[in-house]
Amino acid sequence: MLNAQPTNSHVPAVAATMQTYSVRLKPGQDLKKSLEMVVQQERISAGAVLTCVGSLTDVTLRLANQETASVWKGHFEIVSLVGTLSVNGSHVHLSVSDSTGRTIGGHLLDGCIIYTTAELVIGVMPELIYAREPDPTFGYKELVIRKKQKK
Repeated sequence: MLNAQPTNSHVPAVAATMQTYSVRLKPGQDLKKSLEMVVQQERISAGAVLTCVGSLTDVTLRLANQETASVWKGHFEIVSLVGTLSVNGSHVHLSVSDSTGRTIGGHLLDGCIIYTTAELVIGVMPELIYAREPDPTFGYKELVIRKKQKK
């Protein structure tokens, strides 16, 4: 087991202005594929999901510390969709609840199908670039934030 010791003496933060996009997805659309399409179409280099409400009939997630997908079928309310967005790689988590209020969440995967709607607001920081680079701590590709070069 790695003994990674966090250093909290300095946590760099990068300020940026934000513009927003509002999107409504319709029945039968795939949530992840549609979100990726918006990122590609709008050439989003640094963005975030600000909010999302809606419903799904199929949910496909990668749960914490698991290698394979888990799938549920039924009717689910989207209670949270959060993450960073970029043409260089996005990282998005979804939480949904069923008709009893039981809530599950994990990494958003293809196969989350819209039931009635998904209403999203996406924030975009035009001066930034989000990239994904291997982090030596665990080997995963993690977020790297850069300011765009001024022309």
